[in-house]
Amino acid sequence: MVRSSDVRKTPTPGEWSQSLAPSGIGDRLHAFAAEIFPICRSITGNGVRETLSHIERIIPLERTEVATGTPVLDWAVPKEWTIRDAWIKNAAGERVVDFRACSLHVLNYSTPIRTRMSLQELKKNIFTLPEEPDLIPYRTSYYQERWGFCMTHNALQTLPEGEYEVCVDADLAPGSLSYAEHVHVGERDEEVLLQAHICHPSLANDNCSGIALLAHLAAAMHGLGTKYTYRFLFAPGTIGAITWLSRNYETSRRIKHGIVMSCVGDAGGPTYKRTWRGNSMIDRVMAHVLTHETLTANIVDFFPYGYDERQYNSPGFRLDVGLFQRSQFATFPEYHTSADNLDFIKPAHLEASMRMAAQAIEVLECDARYASTAPQGEPQLGRRGLYSAIGGDKDGYAKNMAMLWVMNMADGRHSLLDIAERAKLPFATVAGMAEALKESGLLVPA
Repeated sequence: MVRSSDVRKTPTPGEWSQSLAPSGIGDRLHAFAAEIFPICRSITGNGVRETLSHIERIIPLERTEVATGTPVLDWAVPKEWTIRDAWIKNAAGERVVDFRACSLHVLNYSTPIRTRMSLQELKKNIFTLPEEPDLIPYRTSYYQERWGFCMTHNALQTLPEGEYEVCVDADLAPGSLSYAEHVHVGERDEEVLLQAHICHPSLANDNCSGIALLAHLAAAMHGLGTKYTYRFLFAPGTIGAITWLSRNYETSRRIKHGIVMSCVGDAGGPTYKRTWRGNSMIDRVMAHVLTHETLTANIVDFFPYGYDERQYNSPGFRLDVGLFQRSQFATFPEYHTSADNLDFIKPAHLEASMRMAAQAIEVLECDARYASTAPQGEPQLGRRGLYSAIGGDKDGYAKNMAMLWVMNMADGRHSLLDIAERAKLPFATVAGMAEALKESGLLVPA
């Protein structure tokens, strides 16, 4: 296993965001998303491996290949799909649909074909969006072998009657499924799982954005001392998570918190989908971070459809893994269409998403319980220089209130997150004041 273990510095409360999501990181995230955007990915194949090679320029990975036919929980690893080219040519030999122009033009996992047919026959294997006639849909056929193409509805309407040449130059044959991991070792064996799916072709928000964020988050964590061990998993959707779980049952028992990340580059939300339990630590952390980051936060309850959070929350595992997105999947018109392009995601939104992820990590790392050394009545903070230390700070009122709340709730039973939630103050403010109170001798670890 690739493990990042040469840790050195542990950020103090308030430093985690800048350490993990420095100002300007959004431009780098967008550039990386643009780098991997053209790759035709699927649940298996060279597109996945090529994407992992790009990630390996940023962080070391341990790759795993699992052979076709291998039983994985109630599933089996499917055949590997390899595509080289695809087209529909008209009677003049012109490509009216061209895989080289956009990988969404081919039904993902399409079986190979090369033949001629009438337009009437061809239309039976063409997918469009009549309600969005200028967009190419993203469609798949992973587990039911068939061939097909996707195109704009307007383009389909312009095709004249006649004979067309159809070609999908592809293989669907025994091979393997690929996934990869990067592990940042902390003080504890308890793990935080962070996962992005790597199976979607040429869709910027879903999920070039999530891949870019997780790869750069892992790179930023290098050299930092952490309490938890962090496992970054890059795997194809559904079958990838199922395959990982089938091979890592003992490892999965060490996962205490987790987040699946996708669609983190657009202007919507942000959105967090709770775990099956609904009140787990990661649920509280994400709700706290998102609601303090923006007034538009959308916190939704668990439901058994979506991304790989549903695999981790299944009855045999019940892992506390939630889903973090900007716009919730299937709710924005660009979803699974050619409109989910590089113009749809913005550096500022990617950077904000990474900052929220960093703030969540800060809460997990810095949450603690303290006991007051002066629990009878309110201690005199002024003579200890705690008020004057804040001085003309623009956040002085919030910091003063944080001190008072911490001293009021420092009974050894309430954590800093408990206090931040009760006080309706950002966790970093509460944790920073707790550090100051501890240094003054008013708090001791409980």
